[in-house]
Amino acid sequence: MAASPPAAARKPLYRHLYFWVLVSIVLGVVVGYAFPVQASGMKWLADLFVALVKVVIAPTIFCTIVVGIAGLGNLAKAGGLALRTILYFTAMTLVALVIGMVVVNVVQPGHHGASIPIKDSVAEKTLQDASSSDTGVTGFVLSLVPKSFVSAFTDGQLIQVLVVAVLVAVAVAGMGSRGARVVSALDTVAKVMFGVIKIVMYAAPIGAFGGIAYTIGKFGGSILGKLAWLMGSFYVTCVLFVFLVLGGVAYYAGFNILKFLRYIKDELLIVLGTSSSETVLPRMLVKLEAAGAEKSVVGLTIPTGYSFNLDGTCIYLTMGALFIAQATGTDVGIGTQIGLLLFMLLASKGAAGVTGAGLVTLAASLQAFEANSAIPAVGIALIVGIDRFMSEARAITNVIGNGVGTLVIARWQNQLDRDRLREVLDNPSLVDVDHLIDQQHTGEDEKRETVPAGAH
Repeated sequence: MAASPPAAARKPLYRHLYFWVLVSIVLGVVVGYAFPVQASGMKWLADLFVALVKVVIAPTIFCTIVVGIAGLGNLAKAGGLALRTILYFTAMTLVALVIGMVVVNVVQPGHHGASIPIKDSVAEKTLQDASSSDTGVTGFVLSLVPKSFVSAFTDGQLIQVLVVAVLVAVAVAGMGSRGARVVSALDTVAKVMFGVIKIVMYAAPIGAFGGIAYTIGKFGGSILGKLAWLMGSFYVTCVLFVFLVLGGVAYYAGFNILKFLRYIKDELLIVLGTSSSETVLPRMLVKLEAAGAEKSVVGLTIPTGYSFNLDGTCIYLTMGALFIAQATGTDVGIGTQIGLLLFMLLASKGAAGVTGAGLVTLAASLQAFEANSAIPAVGIALIVGIDRFMSEARAITNVIGNGVGTLVIARWQNQLDRDRLREVLDNPSLVDVDHLIDQQHTGEDEKRETVPAGAH
């Protein structure tokens, strides 16, 4: 993939997507506080943008994975990549769950702040949604397989799209020269999807404005003060995870976490405004490849991460569950906490990276484990009001974790151009993601120029 035009052709600030997203976020905050009633009805703007992005997510991932695995050359190499990806993501989500459990036990946010009465009606819808999901081992395994080939794309379950794509890729790989025509056709479909993505991203500022205005207008009141301890603890835990855990992993892999965050600032702002990590999935595919990771690695790792590596969601699960236990006076021993942690390690897999999935997954985990932990599932009502505020931190942490994980796995596979990565992180303006998406759409095959080490 070609790099964007050199710094000499740098675009003015007003032509950058992140500028308009940032402006929209500020306007959303102002409108939310100034006109809370009107702002609370603006959620549909964010929902519309997320829906538009989800239209192209499934076909883009399907085509990217099939083409990516075919690009690896042999199934043994693809299997090795998949195994390393799942092992790394499982380890990181376990670390996230443990950190959340440790912090909530030390800070004990459920024992601070004003008491909040539990209203069953507040939790009713969430508990109904949770009841319809099976979080056990059997349910998880069955959820991997769609009801039909088409339903994998229509039900919005990325993990099912991933499974179907891998099966198709294996079948295509066994077709020899005839399979090359299938790969070529799917590559063309992927280019069409990237053209749609480019059009849809023009609506990102509108979605960010609607999402922030709704959040501030509907929830920016007394509920924040009452649950400030939980929110503060959760945000601090996410920051610690990003800078200490992911920062340490990034350092081991040879890059700086701060420079990486600067590189993906556009995507982080979009996630902040929309509370959904899915909205930036196509852009992350493009950016990570432009940063030096091989297309085959990016194509398999990023989609897998959206189902298996939800670090922010895992932190939220353990902190939310134990906060409810503390707030309701439920004594949960360390053995039960570890059991709940292991249960959530499985329950978190396959949770969609969209707004509200974390809350439903938490409620489902509490329901399934209620007899063992004695934590009342109806206690989910205590945090329904601030879930939207915590959703932003969850989604941002998920995106960062998947981005770092992709580069680490690419390095592990010896499929990371480290000189290119260093060059891009030192000067992010070298990568114009809109220009790259244009190339994906038009099918241009410009070779990426790599600056040799020491040539800076």
